[in-house]
Amino acid sequence: MKNKKAILVAIETGKAQTEVTLEHLDELAFLAETAGIETVERFVQRLPHADIRTFVGKGKFAEIKEFVFQNEIDNVIFDDDLSPSQLRNIERDLNPKDRELKVQVYDRSLLILDIFLKRAQTAQARTQVELAMNQYLLPRLTRMWTHLERQRGGTGTRGGAGEKEIETDRRNIRNQISVLKDELEKIDKQRKTQRKSRANVVRVSLVGYTNVGKSTLMNLLSKANVKAENKLFATVDATVRKVVIENIPFLLSDTVGFIRKLPHHLIESFKSTLDEVRESDILLHVVDVAHPFHDNHIEVVSNTLSEIGAGNIPVILVLNKVDLLKAQDPELNLDEMKRFYHEHGFQNIVFVSAHTKENLEGLRKVIYEQVKKKHLTIYPNFVNDHAFQYLDTDYSVES
Repeated sequence: MKNKKAILVAIETGKAQTEVTLEHLDELAFLAETAGIETVERFVQRLPHADIRTFVGKGKFAEIKEFVFQNEIDNVIFDDDLSPSQLRNIERDLNPKDRELKVQVYDRSLLILDIFLKRAQTAQARTQVELAMNQYLLPRLTRMWTHLERQRGGTGTRGGAGEKEIETDRRNIRNQISVLKDELEKIDKQRKTQRKSRANVVRVSLVGYTNVGKSTLMNLLSKANVKAENKLFATVDATVRKVVIENIPFLLSDTVGFIRKLPHHLIESFKSTLDEVRESDILLHVVDVAHPFHDNHIEVVSNTLSEIGAGNIPVILVLNKVDLLKAQDPELNLDEMKRFYHEHGFQNIVFVSAHTKENLEGLRKVIYEQVKKKHLTIYPNFVNDHAFQYLDTDYSVES
């Protein structure tokens, strides 16, 4: 099978710094790799705002078009969302009738949705992603949309794939959106019942930017076998496991990673899965501290937590990959870094390495102290052997 090749396109607006734009494109290239697409070139243009017709300016778009045609590029990926009219114009100009190789145009949201669709395993996750995909596609139907849908593997909207009339396709998608919303409502009711059954146990959730090591930490803390890969969004489905530290049991959840510019439709569709985060007693905010833009990642996650109504839950800041950080700067003062995060509102801060297992016991100790505080509010007369009265209950679930 022929390898998919792509170019990446971004603009710098306002006070955007070149290094920030390039880091965003590095992440976009990683997203493309996760989707099975190889990046061969990048195009960046500084503009006061996106061009209303083709996102980049006329001259830059002509340069992109020439490169695409000369190098048999079959995917063009934009780092920001395209408006329906921009998408139509770009698809039309890159796909003349006499050209056999068709170019698939992605914006950042569509690429993320594609990855989620491929990685969702449970009925709930698949339904959530299909709903988000249909809501994204509805205003963007063009002559290319059925080609995109077919290549994507199907979101349940194939009823109109053979129709030539766009309005028929729109009606099919609207009907499918209605069906998916009904399915999600039924699943949500089941999940709420499950979560109520766990009300007498402290709940802890792993949150963080995508690909920071949450699933690896989940495996170490719970001795579970949760999928952990060096790819973006390796975890889409929420996983809950029972963990016991010393004499206190609690539930540990591994949830989907966040990312900048996360599609709004995806956040809306995933709100039921994110209930696992919202209803947590403690959050383990995992950070790839060796990443050059990890402070920006912390900000993205904190803002997303506030957006979904989880901004006031107690947080343990878990600065992961400290082994890589030390390798980058052997003279680094970790105490100074800890003071910095204290000054920025984080009370509990732990440096760890999930890869080398450095300071895992220190993390366990901090988790234990915070879980114990909450546990005592549920069981004020708690004694050391109390926990074992309900340890046999199976709270583990993949939701």
